[in-house]
Amino acid sequence: MNSQMIAEVIYDGFLAAIAAVGFAVISNPSREAVLVSALLAAIAHSLRFFLIKSGFDISIATFVASSMIGLLSILFAKIIHCPAEVFSFPSLLPMIPGLFAYRTILGLIKFMQNTNVLKSQGYMIDFVHNGLTTLFILLALVIGVSLPVLIFPRYSFKVTRKY
Repeated sequence: MNSQMIAEVIYDGFLAAIAAVGFAVISNPSREAVLVSALLAAIAHSLRFFLIKSGFDISIATFVASSMIGLLSILFAKIIHCPAEVFSFPSLLPMIPGLFAYRTILGLIKFMQNTNVLKSQGYMIDFVHNGLTTLFILLALVIGVSLPVLIFPRYSFKVTRKY
């Protein structure tokens, strides 16, 4: 790993932190929660960027990064006494696959407008490829952030009364 790669990872994390702050302030949380959202987004997005550059598939890298958000959000929820969802969801939003979703819809529109059979087949392949990539990234985000909560329910949920 060279210095240029380190700079790219840090820059990617910085941009993800800015996006997470923007998403976090919408729900008016405490300042600590906004800072934690930025920190989690920076760590997770940098990790995903590093894994993708290292040769991992984007779906696997997203799953690992969102699992990291899930684990760290449980930890920070205990530290600052705030629900984990307050900072885990804004941290996930910078990893939403907007470009793939855009390319999916664009491929569908081009397929519907085209009359050339060969070009239409190419557009359909683009539509299916980008659509499945979008779906798998979204599933990786959801499963990755939910899995730590399901694995560690004792640390995820605070029991307020006994039955």
